[in-house]
Parts: sequence; structure tokens; C-alpha cells
Amino acid sequence: MILDSEWPEEGQEQELFEHHHIVVDKGQGLLRIDKFLLTRLPDVSRTKIQQAADTGNILVNQKPVKSNYKVKPSDSISIVLPYPPHELELIPQNISIDILYEDEHLLVLNKAAGMVVHPGYGNYTGTLVNALIYHFENLPGLQSEIPRPGLVHRLDKNTTGIMVIAKSELALNKLAKQFFDRTIQRHYNALVWGDVKEDEGTIIGNIARSIKDRKVFDVFADETIGKHAITHYKVLERFGYVTLVQCKLETGRTHQIRVHMKHIGHPLFNDFEYGGDKILKGTTFAKYKQFIENCFEILPRQALHARTLGFIHPATNKEIFFESELPNDIQMVIDKWKKYTQEGN
Repeated sequence: MILDSEWPEEGQEQELFEHHHIVVDKGQGLLRIDKFLLTRLPDVSRTKIQQAADTGNILVNQKPVKSNYKVKPSDSISIVLPYPPHELELIPQNISIDILYEDEHLLVLNKAAGMVVHPGYGNYTGTLVNALIYHFENLPGLQSEIPRPGLVHRLDKNTTGIMVIAKSELALNKLAKQFFDRTIQRHYNALVWGDVKEDEGTIIGNIARSIKDRKVFDVFADETIGKHAITHYKVLERFGYVTLVQCKLETGRTHQIRVHMKHIGHPLFNDFEYGGDKILKGTTFAKYKQFIENCFEILPRQALHARTLGFIHPATNKEIFFESELPNDIQMVIDKWKKYTQEGN
């Protein structure tokens, strides 16, 4: 038997699912696939496996099968499962969240800057998940058992914008599959250093942890290193020393936009982890330096916002689309750059 899995890491727009690939041994006898997978996947219940089959998340030889399918020797099995919750005590906290849409299956919100999505090392409380648990606990009709929010993707602490949260097993499985199949529509707005040469383009490059600094990521030419990543960008507005771009993700790797834009010589404005918190373009005059420092003070984070999100509703099967205006800090900095360039500086 051959078995491999993909596990997510913390990071911007990282999808929260695991993908397993199993090639059945040649000597394997006929056996229901739910029973077969139960012995191959640790800590995964038969119910979870059956739910995955019901939502089309189990493929045998690239075709979806039901849970009563009998595995055969040399079958190639792929299964996509929602990422299992962290083993942490999740405490409900009354933290304000900006909800754009909600029904019995899902919730769409606009994440604020500075909010960590999930509890983890150094951030055990005050996270988006803590806020969601409190919200779900106090919803009418949900007092019996607190439903834990189903994360299928997340954003960096200092990235703002739209996220979708699953509230039912149906939504969790179907949304995870859409992210895995790359059918989710998502666009970001980013303010980057420099005058981007082309009006639009595509960045392709494997992303992995930096050899020099394990806290950040880098692009590697060697295709055997890291994970395949594709970012499409389009220039929205030019300000000479900085450029406002729209980025469309084809993959969802850790820090993908931040890493890819730095790779082509255009780090995000005030992105301290990727060198954008320095004056990278422009003059050395004191007036200009003061202008940049004022912008950094207004926007004390990377200039990145998850602007749009579109997907197929897991229950209605209808396409829905959401858009979020730029937050005040990014908009204020853009307005300052407009005024600065119009004044001929």
C-alpha cells in the first residue's frame, strides 16, 4: 500500500483540508471502501468517511464512489477530508465579528486586521474561532450542543478580508472539495513596492520554508522542493513608487501572494516579514522619508486584503459571491499616494 497526505500550515489563504492518496495492494481482497479506509486512516471515523463519499470526496481511479464500493487490487484511491480540529480547549469569547451572510450551513465574514484565525502557540484566546464559538452558542436553536466552526481556509493575522466558515458537515465537506478542486473564486487587493512593469501577468514558482529563516517562505526553482503555486496579478492603479494590484490565487499556499510578489521584486507595502517595511523605491529626501513613515504608521501591517470570494453554495448548489471594500487603513494610504503623485512629488 502507498499512502501520502498533505497537511496545512499556518498562513495566508491556506486551505484547511487533508488529501490522502492510497494505492491498494495487489493481494487485497474485496472490501467495502469505508471499512478499508477505516483501517488505513488514523483518527478518522467511519461516519466521516461515509460523509466524504456522500459529497463526492472519495475517488477511485479518478471517479467518485459511494461508501459501499468494493475496493479491488491496485485501485488508486483519493480522499479529501476537512482538516481535523486542533486538540485545544476552545473557549467561547464575546468578540465582535463582521458577518456578511449567514444561514444554517455557512457563515461569511469580513476578518479584521490583527485577528488570529485559530488558537495556537502564543494565541490561545482572542481568536476568530473563539468568537465564532460564542456566536454559534448564542444562536437560537443551537443551545443543545455547541457546533464548532468548520474552517476550510484561513487568512494571516494581519491580512483582512472575506472568509467562509462551514456550520454543517455537508458544507464542510463540499467547501473543502471546492477549495481542493480550485473552483473557488477569490481575489485580493495588494499595494506593492515599485512600478510593476506589466499590466498583468502570472507568477509560477514552488513555495517552501526559507532555508535562512524558517519563519518565512521562499520560491524555489527546483520543482522537487516545496509546493506548486500559481498567482495571477493585474495592475489596478499606479503611483510611481508603489502599485495597487489585484491578485487571483490559483493555489492556496502559505504566504503565497507575499512570497510571489517579493519574488518578482515587488514586496507588499509595509510587510515586515518580507522586507516591505523599508523604503525600497523613491528618493532619500527627508520629506519623502517622512511621507513613507506616516503611511507606515497609518498601515502598521502588510497591505493585503481578501476582496472577493465566490463559490457554489453546498446546499442550494447556486453560485454566490461576496465583496468587501478596502479597510480604512489601506484606503487611507492609497488616498495619500494619490495626493502625493497628483502634487507632482
